[in-house]
Order: sequence, then C-alpha cells, then structure tokens
Amino acid sequence: MSSSAIGRKGAATRQRIVAGAALLIRDRGAAQTSLDDVLEATSTSKGQLFHYFPQGRAGLLSAVAEHEVTQVLEAQQPYLSDLSTLESWERWREAVLTHYLELGDKCPLGALTTELGKTSPETRAIVSRLYGTWEASLALGVARLRERGAVAGAIDPDHLARCVLVAIQGGVTMLRTTRRVAYLQVSLDAALAPLGISDTTAA
Repeated sequence: MSSSAIGRKGAATRQRIVAGAALLIRDRGAAQTSLDDVLEATSTSKGQLFHYFPQGRAGLLSAVAEHEVTQVLEAQQPYLSDLSTLESWERWREAVLTHYLELGDKCPLGALTTELGKTSPETRAIVSRLYGTWEASLALGVARLRERGAVAGAIDPDHLARCVLVAIQGGVTMLRTTRRVAYLQVSLDAALAPLGISDTTAA
C-alpha cells in the first residue's frame, strides 16, 4: 500500500474518532464522555486512539473543538463569506435558523460554548478563535452594507456583529433546553432589526 493511501486511511480513521466523540459530547456533555465511551462508539482500539491522540483525552477534546468550529462556520456558508447585500443577510439568517432547527439540542455551538470551551486553555482558545472569526465576518458584512448605502451610516459594524453573536448564543442555549427555535428566531431578529431584516412569524 502506498504512503499516500496509508495517509488517507489514517486521516479517515482519525476523523471517524473525532466525529464520533463530537456526537457523544453533544449528547452527553464533555464531563460525562469518557475515552472508553469513545472507543466503544467508534469501534476503535485504545492503541489506535493514542496513536492519533498521544495526549489522550486533552488532545482528543482539542480535536473535537476544532471539528465543531468547522461545523459551525461551514453551516453558514456560502452566505457568511459574502454578506454584502441585504438579500445575502436574509439568506444567511434563514440558513442559521434552519440549521439549528434541524439539530435542536444536538448543535455543535452549544457543545463548544457550554462544554468544550471549559475543558482546557487549549479548547478555550479554539472557541475564542471561532467567535473572533465569526464576529469579523459579520462586521465586514455590515461595513459593506454601509459602504453601499444599504443601511444607515450610524450603525457600528462591530457592535452589531457582537449583538448578533450574543443573540445566537442565547437563542441556541434556550433551544437546547426547550427544543423551541422560536427563542433563537426572536433574539436573532431583534439583533438584526437595525438592518431591517426579520420575520414576524414565530417558529
């Protein structure tokens, strides 16, 4: 077998372990998910796990955090990368609501903030980077709207971006508890009100 084939197989095995651990943590929480649980759920041997994660649990949790960050950002694409029109903001809003309605209390954002972000300085830094990247994308979108004259020039892009992130996080927290996306919809629409983007129909 070629080295490239071995590399692809190894990468697939590592990803399978990470994805399986992520699902367990979304369902049970990080504190309630042991390495033995991950081994059983992913049909992985202890030797395999420590081959890919020499640091054990700490290394695996960091990898899961990176995985979940990717899930959060990719779910918002292609809209998050180009929020230069009100139409693109509306499509982004619908994508966010649809994504979290489908996932319910198993969403990666909730696991990142309430679970993984507390496990170590490494995972905390990963979660912090997520919010920094996300905030920058939203702020850039607002700035582009201002440049085009699509929204009031008095709107502060950084402030609005932070309000949107807080709205999503709060709404997702309540969604995870109640399984009602209406909380996320109301909070997100309130944050987006300065842009004139909302839907008065509660989900």
